Amino acid sequence: MKMQISFIFANLTSSLSSQTEPEDRRLTLSDLPSTMNGGGPSGFQNAAVSRIFVIACALLTVLFGARGLSVSLGFSYQDIMHKLQFWRTIASIFAFSSIPELIFGLYLLYYFRLFERQLGSNKYSVFVLSSLSVSLLFEVFGLVLLKDHTSTMLASGPYGLIFASFILFYFDIPVSSQLRVFGIPFTDKSFIYLAGLQLLISSWKRSLLPSICGLLAGCLYRINVFGIRKIKFPKIVALLFSQLSWSDRGSSSRRQAALRRTMPAYGGRHLERNFGSTTTTSIPEPPDSSIAALVSMGFDSNSARQALVRAGNDINVATNILLEGQTQ
Repeated sequence: MKMQISFIFANLTSSLSSQTEPEDRRLTLSDLPSTMNGGGPSGFQNAAVSRIFVIACALLTVLFGARGLSVSLGFSYQDIMHKLQFWRTIASIFAFSSIPELIFGLYLLYYFRLFERQLGSNKYSVFVLSSLSVSLLFEVFGLVLLKDHTSTMLASGPYGLIFASFILFYFDIPVSSQLRVFGIPFTDKSFIYLAGLQLLISSWKRSLLPSICGLLAGCLYRINVFGIRKIKFPKIVALLFSQLSWSDRGSSSRRQAALRRTMPAYGGRHLERNFGSTTTTSIPEPPDSSIAALVSMGFDSNSARQALVRAGNDINVATNILLEGQTQ
């Protein structure tokens, strides 16, 4: 059994390493400012799906805990195969079974909102649905394969989504800074891995299988099984996302207005200093990778494109322009 699992992971790792992203999504260290790995601006700007999921997890966990039902969350082999209590699988997706798990889980869900900013709410919704569904199937299959006929329940919570996100985090997010603590090397990504490790071992055997299943689901998404990375929900779903993010639209309009006031002076000075007169210099169209990098930080694509044009496609200057526009 262990040799089979090792063989599966070896094949998945080789497949993942050989996968390449489309040019408009291949982000390198030079494309990403240091603030990228901080998840971009605080809050849920351009991350409506993440906001709904975090709020739902928090409310349901508190609700079940207040009613003393936390210990009954999750599901076991007997619940699915003998008692046919399939409703337990749905409840286990959203609610954590303890406060420590809730804290670390919400922190990771909040951090991984950067993938919604990068993929867009529509594609991120596909990622959420596929990760939770596939990991859930793997969990049921794992219980059957391990022949665990006891009443031991698996840990409750969106482990599938969280640990599937770690696959994207490992392969798609570069290291931007390094440091040493008591001589031990760390990167800005190390603390996210430590939070994931804490969640992984929070319930030990109960949380180990859901975590592994989430990693497998993330691997399948990363290697684009059945072309899942190109799937989008219908336009009506995209319209729903725009309605759900209504609270962001006012602030977004104010930021764009401030950006328009800030960019001409700031960008003009930069271009004149580096490229001569702005009226005589032809600036090429900003590369999609630079726009994607700024969008993943929480800025909308139009503002990102304008800032890059004003900054002569210098992503660091464009970031300063956008941040300066936010403070106006």
